[in-house]
Amino acid sequence: MFDKFGEFDSAEELNRAAAAQFKEGDEAAIYAIAEENGIDKEDADDYMDGCTDELATPLMAAVGKLKVESEDLKLKGVLQDWVDELRIMCTEDEDFAEAVRRKGKDLAGYIAKTAETGYENRAVVDKRIVEKAGKIKSIIGNHEFSIGIPDKKTRR
Repeated sequence: MFDKFGEFDSAEELNRAAAAQFKEGDEAAIYAIAEENGIDKEDADDYMDGCTDELATPLMAAVGKLKVESEDLKLKGVLQDWVDELRIMCTEDEDFAEAVRRKGKDLAGYIAKTAETGYENRAVVDKRIVEKAGKIKSIIGNHEFSIGIPDKKTRR
């Protein structure tokens, strides 16, 4: 991840790199920049064909970064839901999208912080619920069981 061109700090930085490659006539490098940053091949085509002035908008750069990091981490289930929430937040606030794109800000860090917050604020599950959860009951028996997933407001 970000092995060939490195992690860009902004859409502007990503676009400068693409413009330099465009000036050199290196279409393969532009495709590589796009792929490494989660930007669709079709968007790279549009850029090279002159349909757009930039390879990526701040939103595209942020969502692309989330895409490649999510794939690299092989996220599933609720963790993928958290990424989807971040994508939505990027569409709602350009400043947030720009912050997501910043160098050093990563999805693994967000998930770790969210998981820690959930653990610190976990809720004990009522024994009546545990009784109805056969697999969990068979594993924990009569021990206390707690869940630590922060609510949506806290995650935001």
